[in-house]
Amino acid sequence: MNAPVIIEAAINGLTTKARNPYVPVTTEELIGEAVACLDAGAAIIHNHIGNTPMSGAESAQHYAAVWTEVLGRRPEALWYPTVSFGPVANRYDHIAPLAAAGLLRMSLSDPGSINLGRMVNGLPTGATPYTNSFDEIAHQFALCNEYRLGVSIAVYEPGFLRTVLAYHHAGRLPSGAFVKLYFSTDRGLTGTAFGLPPTPTALAAYLELLDGTGLAWAVSAAGGDVVRTDLCAAALAAGGHLHIGLEFYNGDRTPTNLELIEEAVTACVASGRPVATSAEAVAILGLPDRPVISTADHLRPDEGLPARLVGSDNQFPICSA
Repeated sequence: MNAPVIIEAAINGLTTKARNPYVPVTTEELIGEAVACLDAGAAIIHNHIGNTPMSGAESAQHYAAVWTEVLGRRPEALWYPTVSFGPVANRYDHIAPLAAAGLLRMSLSDPGSINLGRMVNGLPTGATPYTNSFDEIAHQFALCNEYRLGVSIAVYEPGFLRTVLAYHHAGRLPSGAFVKLYFSTDRGLTGTAFGLPPTPTALAAYLELLDGTGLAWAVSAAGGDVVRTDLCAAALAAGGHLHIGLEFYNGDRTPTNLELIEEAVTACVASGRPVATSAEAVAILGLPDRPVISTADHLRPDEGLPARLVGSDNQFPICSA
């Protein structure tokens, strides 16, 4: 049998209700959407919470409000958060409390820097690049090693992957690494293109870099619809996986996350490859064994959640994995 395909579903992120009314935003919506997407074929879920600056502990409480419920229903589920919206020094402060509470098996890394902006009069415009220094990247990976977490790695530009490969060749890349190759249409994430276009030729350039590493990788198409590109079939034929969902989708339709997952499942079946469960994804990625943890009462979702975010319709930060 051909190797199963991991479908990672990024279910919200930058996408607003104005752009797609089906995007989940409230705690209740996120719980229901995560469970439904897992049942439809997603092995890994990625989600954001609101964009109000908050401490790591506060951010962890919001994620816990969603994931204690989801994991209660689907104990094998895999998921990971985004970076916190706030000071650079605090972007990853929520990872330790979530890991200590036993809610995480994966973290994230954005191993590089990128300009994200909008188009004005045909030119890219914006004054706030999304930056991750080499020291910050080291911190991201160190957290994974300390808490025995796999890592979902966002590769926006080829230079991001060169950094990942440096860690891999040095034997310092966390176990359970999942490399997501983010290709971009002209629309990109926020209105400007980045990196390489979603084509088989562009994929070949990344695969040349990945050759011989054995790292699991997936493709995504920011600003487009990856399943409806030639990139999808090329990736599945080459042994890759799929990153989909409303965070990056900006095609000509208004689909739901479930519709995108169903189309991805159909593409996998057409390629002769089955769809991986969360348990199978654990084995494919080689995720570290789940650590023994103690109860973390400070993360109980019924205590101390800031009222301004619970059940609210918030927008989301630019930075994402």
